Amino acid sequence: MAQFEEVSQKSALHPKPAGLVLQYGTAGFRTNAKNLDHVMFRMGLLATLRSKNTKATIGVMVTASHNPEEDNGVKLIDPMGEMVAMVWEGYATQLANAEQDDLLPALKDIIKREAINMTQEANVFVGRDTRSSGACLSQAVLDGVSTLDGHNYGLVTTPQLHYMVCCQNTQGQYGEATVEGYYRKLSQAFIRLTKNVPNRTDDQKHLCVDGANGIGALKVREMERHLERELQISLFNDGSSGKLNHQCGADFVKVQQKAPTGVEMTVGERCCSFDGDADRIVYYYSSSAGRFHLLDGDKIATLISTFLKELLTQAGLDLKMAVVQTAYANGSSTQYLENTMKVIMKCTKTGVKHLHHAAQEFDIGVYFESNGHGTVLFSKTAEQKIKQLAEDSTSSDEKKRAALLLQNTINVINQVSNPRVIDTTDAERRAVSPAGLQEAIDSLVKKYRQARSFVRPSGTEDVVRVYAEAETQESADALAHEVSLAVYRLAGGVGDEPKPLH
Repeated sequence: MAQFEEVSQKSALHPKPAGLVLQYGTAGFRTNAKNLDHVMFRMGLLATLRSKNTKATIGVMVTASHNPEEDNGVKLIDPMGEMVAMVWEGYATQLANAEQDDLLPALKDIIKREAINMTQEANVFVGRDTRSSGACLSQAVLDGVSTLDGHNYGLVTTPQLHYMVCCQNTQGQYGEATVEGYYRKLSQAFIRLTKNVPNRTDDQKHLCVDGANGIGALKVREMERHLERELQISLFNDGSSGKLNHQCGADFVKVQQKAPTGVEMTVGERCCSFDGDADRIVYYYSSSAGRFHLLDGDKIATLISTFLKELLTQAGLDLKMAVVQTAYANGSSTQYLENTMKVIMKCTKTGVKHLHHAAQEFDIGVYFESNGHGTVLFSKTAEQKIKQLAEDSTSSDEKKRAALLLQNTINVINQVSNPRVIDTTDAERRAVSPAGLQEAIDSLVKKYRQARSFVRPSGTEDVVRVYAEAETQESADALAHEVSLAVYRLAGGVGDEPKPLH
């Protein structure tokens, strides 16, 4: 078959490094860019098969998100802008690790398992962030897509590519499948939403944005002209100098609990930071006492769900709303939402795909990981009820206003959505291996008041994540360090022992 001959010829131009083994995780593949050429080519092949299989457009995003600039990665995007189906994650791992002579048999195995019609047309959208390795690696993806109907969007954020894939597959019902369409839809909804906010002052229209020296900075500049000065942006770490994600970006701010390099905060000024591909955001400000305050994903979810519940009450709409969290969510936020706000809470495994799936069970599902990665999902039923109320001439002004605010909120939210020594259970709250680790964690937690701690293997990096919570910041830091040492010693840590944060 001519297609397979071409695959053999082109794959020889993208050889697999001997002995390299990679795993498709929550964020796809992610490692040093030097080791990814063959992976990119093969993900182009897989995206083409997925497109034929679904008879829809598939997205491929070349990015390593919050990782250092020398890294890169790739993830596939399914027809409605969601993460690729889990069984296809397995196919991705199978293809990426196949030796040269085994590539065609692996490819044919997927075609047979999924009963793919190879005469079906395919359409693949490819996007990338600003990493220097992105141009050649995205070209490797396009080599995989080959002569089939692929489209390279070039420099886009991850949310923009998700959006455009969804638009394309809904024949424009979700919006126009272009970057300009993305800007128009979100900015127009934002302007309508904020004009309905009472007593909005000029200082509330200003926002300091840390672009992490990444793609988000470029796209914020492009979007500014659509905002009609309803949002006035001061942009820092815009890529003109400084390295991607180095001492800046959402992950830096969250971990270090301080403003990124280059951002001088004044009291009460609103600031936010993206990550490298702009699919995470955290907010922060400085109090009059000069204290740094972080609004991470847990606080964002709390604020959004509080806002939505108030609007639902004003509109008199009986819609089932829930907040979906992982075991790593801040315990105080869970207690506040459950006990004070009386919001339905659901706990699931770590990873956007698990949160996204659980959120789809409700009329309105709010989910944000503490790192700032998340969204709000509205069911078709919820959207229809809100639309009907907004257009109902017999409803009161208060109900109509609330319904219009909900409509604009829906449109301003982009609803489309990333080493296994340690194994976990109970929504990743308890470690079942290696032996003795959970017992060590339990013993350490007992030393501190109002404390808890979990560990899990990262889905995005070759590291183990340690979560610690306690009555004071000092106690939480100390507990985190002690648990890190336990992980290092019991799970075969490499390099130097973990050091205290301060």
